[in-house]
Amino acid sequence: MDVEAQGSFREFVENRSSALLKTAVLLSGGDRHAAEDLLQNALIKAAGRWNRIDEPEAYVRQILYRQQISRWRLKWRRRELSVAEPPDTRARSDDAGTAELRLVMRGALARLTARQRTVLVLRYFEDLPEADVARLLGCSVGTVRSTTHRSLSRLRTLAPELASLDPAAGSALPPSSDFSPVEVRP
Repeated sequence: MDVEAQGSFREFVENRSSALLKTAVLLSGGDRHAAEDLLQNALIKAAGRWNRIDEPEAYVRQILYRQQISRWRLKWRRRELSVAEPPDTRARSDDAGTAELRLVMRGALARLTARQRTVLVLRYFEDLPEADVARLLGCSVGTVRSTTHRSLSRLRTLAPELASLDPAAGSALPPSSDFSPVEVRP
């Protein structure tokens, strides 16, 4: 990689890594360490082809999705992660309710299967259409629809507190800083 390409790669990483890390955290079920590994591997792969990439963010996101799909296809056992402090220590006292809902959502997502979590993240957090999700996961649109339906039903069972997020219920929460949608360019 020449000096100019190194500079543009560094600039890309500095500008977009936080948004890409949010997506990786969601894909990995809230496991920040796994998300950092996922993002680091994606950036390494992108760095090797940097001169040939037209849309860097879309390319890195595609790598993230495919790596996560490969991880859940391997059917690794989920290991419990012990930490000394709660994962979200940045919450302010004025948004304690929102922070609590974020924690409930993170916990509920972590209890879904990797496939269910991936479908929900791509559909609702990345705001991708069903056809794009199907293409990324290598399945049919019907499979995406049924997996989405089953995943949402399971989320409602695992975390009934999330009923307040239902737009049909009429109450809306302010957007969360942890789970805000990230722009994806096709």
